[in-house]
Amino acid sequence: MTAVATSMGLDFGTTNSVVALADGAGGADLLRFKAPAGDSAVFRSALCFWQDDEVKGGLAHEAGPWAIAEFLDFPQGSRFLQSFKSVAANSLFEAANIFEKRLKFEELGQIFLTHLRAHAGAPLRNLPERIVVGRPVRYVGARPDPALARQRYEAMFALLGREVHYVYEPIGAAFSFATRLTKPATLLVADFGGGTSDFSLVRVQAPDATQRCLPLGSAGIGIAGDRFDYRIMDQLVLPMLGKGGSYRSFDKVLDIPDGHFADFGDWSRLALMRNRRKLEELARLHHSAVDQAAIARMIAVVEKELGYPLYEAVGQLKRALSTQDEAEFAFDSPDLSIKAQVTREDFESWIAPDLERMGATVDEALAQAGLRADEVDHVFLTGGSSLIPAVRALFVQRFGESKIDSGEELTSIAHGLALIGGEDHLQAWTADEESAA
Repeated sequence: MTAVATSMGLDFGTTNSVVALADGAGGADLLRFKAPAGDSAVFRSALCFWQDDEVKGGLAHEAGPWAIAEFLDFPQGSRFLQSFKSVAANSLFEAANIFEKRLKFEELGQIFLTHLRAHAGAPLRNLPERIVVGRPVRYVGARPDPALARQRYEAMFALLGREVHYVYEPIGAAFSFATRLTKPATLLVADFGGGTSDFSLVRVQAPDATQRCLPLGSAGIGIAGDRFDYRIMDQLVLPMLGKGGSYRSFDKVLDIPDGHFADFGDWSRLALMRNRRKLEELARLHHSAVDQAAIARMIAVVEKELGYPLYEAVGQLKRALSTQDEAEFAFDSPDLSIKAQVTREDFESWIAPDLERMGATVDEALAQAGLRADEVDHVFLTGGSSLIPAVRALFVQRFGESKIDSGEELTSIAHGLALIGGEDHLQAWTADEESAA
């Protein structure tokens, strides 16, 4: 790691965050953290809170892999939040209820950044003047508000005390990939995050060009790894928690509304379900449900914070099916036990509607750039979901196997953002909120 960094790239992701520092000589290094499970460049986008009278305000907290470790040590007395980035553009989200406190998005973000810097140690004690933060082409949600997300980001990153420049995440990945190329080429970057999938077309100039990468067009959609996780939850878990069941209302038997299970589709909302209003609502549903045992299991998932281990089991299955034709989904607790064999074909059928919408968004990016698929020289797949065979097949079908490249799936964006921070004309790369809205 260079002693004096000239710029910093921060990929603040839904699931993982990564930091890179540029050296001013055309190179950039990833910042590594000495995490509980071992040295890593990936810092999980997670927070854990617990009550402690000995700390100011009575609320202690941790972030990243240390938050996960704290939660696993003391799950019943903690509040665990993951993927809180996914509410950045949601106007309905006002604050998270953490014990007796209400924390806004920017307050959660500043707590996260404080811990990230503390665990980074010396490399982030003195920040470089140029800080470049990635943002999605399209934020998560049915009606995302990019201006609100920008406002919340500005408040969050004000903690760093530097001017922050925002660049589309796939453009960062494009800059990183361009370091592999020795001649001009047209590049499509497909960035699959936890909450969004973004696609950008870039013209990469020769290595000695004044401006190495020229943006041609972008498109994004709020479908990515988290949606795939929910498809597994919907098929294997939610039926055991009452979805598809019924309840009694006077002399009628009615279907339980799917709205009761909506929060299971977004980890950040699931982690916020443990509040008095929601638990009272579930208690009423339990009283009238035909299958009261199923609703009791759902209440246990909420009250006992089983969401984290449930999603870990989901993630393990998803990763296994990226390399195997069949795998076991296994979850076991005193309140809920599930075992099921799942084939890759099953999983691909569950996510088929999402893949179709992704494909349409790729076509939208091509149309915006005024390009045909055969005019693209390289396709760079990045992000965890790029490892899913059905996702890769989407691009092989359109562009051909020979054009597909991957690697550094979790770190390429931060690396590229740091390189962009060294550009003379940085403003040429910053995301325009009006054009993104």
